[in-house]
Amino acid sequence: MKNRQTRRDFLRLTAAGTLGAIAFSHYACKNTGTAKKKAAEAVDPKTFGIGLQLYTIRDAMAVDVPGSLKKVSEAGYKYLELAGYADGKFYGYAPSEFRKMVEDLGMEILSSHTQVEAQGITLDNAKKMADDHAALGVKYCVQPWIVEEARTTIASYQKMAADWNQVGQIMKDVGIRFGYHNHNFEFDNVEGKIPYFDIFMVELNPDLVTMELDMFWTTKAGQDPVEIIKKYPGRFELFHMKDMFTKQEPFFTTVGVTDFAPVGAGLIDFKAILAVKDIAGMKYMIVEQDSTQDGMPFEAIKTSIVNLTTKILV
Repeated sequence: MKNRQTRRDFLRLTAAGTLGAIAFSHYACKNTGTAKKKAAEAVDPKTFGIGLQLYTIRDAMAVDVPGSLKKVSEAGYKYLELAGYADGKFYGYAPSEFRKMVEDLGMEILSSHTQVEAQGITLDNAKKMADDHAALGVKYCVQPWIVEEARTTIASYQKMAADWNQVGQIMKDVGIRFGYHNHNFEFDNVEGKIPYFDIFMVELNPDLVTMELDMFWTTKAGQDPVEIIKKYPGRFELFHMKDMFTKQEPFFTTVGVTDFAPVGAGLIDFKAILAVKDIAGMKYMIVEQDSTQDGMPFEAIKTSIVNLTTKILV
């Protein structure tokens, strides 16, 4: 259509005289260049305030932390959620060093997934973790996993909830919000109950623990994120934006799952989910893709942020 319009303009101007055509052509080129410049300036993905869970690029982070973070910033991500805390350091750096590296790249550290090993966050290590994360300046610390042996009884889930309420208070005392990130196994039936609904949403204190709702795992468990949000308003300050390629029957294991897609490249209706973000109490959205089918995570995170900023959030 644009070419046809140009052709009509050209013929019209030719009839008016060659000098007029030249003048119009010069004017059009000048304004086209200005429009392109303005368009380029307007599309700054960082203004959308999207975060990235660095587990998505964990292999690259293990090899080159500064270079990997630079690529994340260049892709347009504003916030980071970490997955590399150990021995008081973050990806091998002291809190102040890592924070400076991130901020020098125009990003902010939002959250940290912590203690994914078997012991998880305990009352013994929570205070040190709280202090280390306060030095880093995070807003959230999130428990991202439950080991398989702790998922077998309701009593085990109840103990987790009780412990996490205490951890939440410890974190709150240093200005950090504690949270829990779900997978699909919390929606399985355990002794006649569904741990996510019957234990976590009932026994976790909303003033001390928020929920980070993972859209992929929730959907794979046969649940509708929109309905969960409506049932528990205000409980979900963090959204994990994670897409999937195929619709499957509900299942409750993470073993062998590879059906991860860049956001907007799969089947999940993120517009419908974001339509209830205010009901959810959502404050931040974080892209995560556990694995890629082509082994190119940096290309995947670019696809996710382009889809979010040009199709989903507009």
